[in-house]
Amino acid sequence: MRNKILAIALVLGGASAALADPAAGVWKTAPGDTGGYLHVSIAPCGSAVCGTIKEAFDKNGSVSPDYEHKGKKMLWDMTSEGGGAYGGGKIWAPDSDKTYKSKMSLSGSKLNVKGCVAGGMICRGQDWTRVN
Repeated sequence: MRNKILAIALVLGGASAALADPAAGVWKTAPGDTGGYLHVSIAPCGSAVCGTIKEAFDKNGSVSPDYEHKGKKMLWDMTSEGGGAYGGGKIWAPDSDKTYKSKMSLSGSKLNVKGCVAGGMICRGQDWTRVN
C-alpha cells in the first residue's frame, strides 16, 4: 500500500510540473496567404508539449466553423531546452500538408515557431501571440 501511495504521489507531482509549462495556452498564428489565422492550443503531452488546432478564423476575424483541420495536431514532441527554447519536435503545415522538424522560443507573450529542413540549417517561422 505504501508503494502505491508513493507511486501516485510521483505521478501527480510529474503532472503538476508538466502543467506548469510556460508555453501552455492558446496561441494565435500569424496570418496566412489568405489573411486567415488559427488558434493553436499548446498543452503537455507526455514529457513534451504538443499543439492542436483549436479554431480557424478568416481574414475578417470570423470563425470558420467548417475548417477541415480543426482538432488536428499541429505541433508534437516539443521539449524544453531551458531559457524559453524548445526543440526536438515536429510541426505540420496545414497549407502545404508537409511536416518539418521544429523548434520554438518563448519570450513574454510571443512564441516564435519554426519549421526546418536540411538538418535544421534552413528554417522558416512566424511569431504567434498568446490568446490565453
